[in-house]
Amino acid sequence: MNEGGVILYPTDTIWGIGCDATNEEAVRRVYQIKQRSDSKAMLVLVDSPVKVDFYVQDVPEVAWDLIEVADKPLTIIYSGARNLASNLIAEDGSVGIRVTNEEFSKRLCQQFRKAIVSTSANISGQPSPANYSEITEELKSMVDYVVGYRQEEIGHPKPSSIIKLDKGGVIKIIRE
Repeated sequence: MNEGGVILYPTDTIWGIGCDATNEEAVRRVYQIKQRSDSKAMLVLVDSPVKVDFYVQDVPEVAWDLIEVADKPLTIIYSGARNLASNLIAEDGSVGIRVTNEEFSKRLCQQFRKAIVSTSANISGQPSPANYSEITEELKSMVDYVVGYRQEEIGHPKPSSIIKLDKGGVIKIIRE
């Protein structure tokens, strides 16, 4: 990922396609792999709530409470994204960030020391794979590296909940 590579990896929810969230060319490749318009924003993973401050200009106070009490993976869409690839930031200047607590993705974020793109491991418009065995061979062949960890799991994890925090602390539920 340090050299702009794209990976296929397990996250705290479903398998994801990932790359350095600060590298515009790597982000462009993820959009190409997904066959997705770059006007549709993708979220990023970080390993600690402290990192949110680095990628968001002004984190609303309520965000800290939501992160602390979340009992399942929670993606929060923040206004005022910064320090990320410009083609990763939505047209309104927002970005979705999830603090991961899952062992592998948390360690990956810690060792990489930057936010990592996390978008479902599928072509845009196709169903999200519930586990590694449901990821198409076509998609596997398009990434630079496939993580060998957790490939044999057959559970049906759910995507994260998504909420948007607007200025003034207004909370909008996007996906429960």
